[in-house]
Amino acid sequence: MGRKRVLVVEKHVSVENITKRIKEEKHRARIIPRLIFIRLLYRGRSVIEAAEDAGIAKRAGYQWLKRWNESGYEGLIPRFAGGKPPKLTVEQMELLKAKLKAKDLWHPRDVTDLIGREFGTEYSERQVRRFLKNISMKNAKPYQVDYRKLKDAEEKPKKTRSYKS
Repeated sequence: MGRKRVLVVEKHVSVENITKRIKEEKHRARIIPRLIFIRLLYRGRSVIEAAEDAGIAKRAGYQWLKRWNESGYEGLIPRFAGGKPPKLTVEQMELLKAKLKAKDLWHPRDVTDLIGREFGTEYSERQVRRFLKNISMKNAKPYQVDYRKLKDAEEKPKKTRSYKS
């Protein structure tokens, strides 16, 4: 004989409703395995069996069950913390945007130096490239200058050969 089931799944909605939601949730793929897991619990599986069949860890199964019992379908929606806060405040970002808008093309290295001088914060060039892209600015590519080119090369006319026929 097995142990008595300690955790019981609260049936907030019917099995048909869960199946319908599984078919509808194409844009939020993270919810589908959670709904499948809950449907398996509705059909009488234990948490360990349902977690194994759904392809998740036992611990995640217990967490999903707890969240389902507390708040139903809304409990299965992933809760993201939002990540690390930005180094620059909103006001500093607006000030930086205003300075960058004065000149349309920037090299990420120049923007990195500007942020370091103005705000005392370090950003990598990759972060700066992402920032420039988010504010719809173009980052400049370095222009290579040939050291052998004459200083007045633009002013001198090009020599052309003329052949006598």
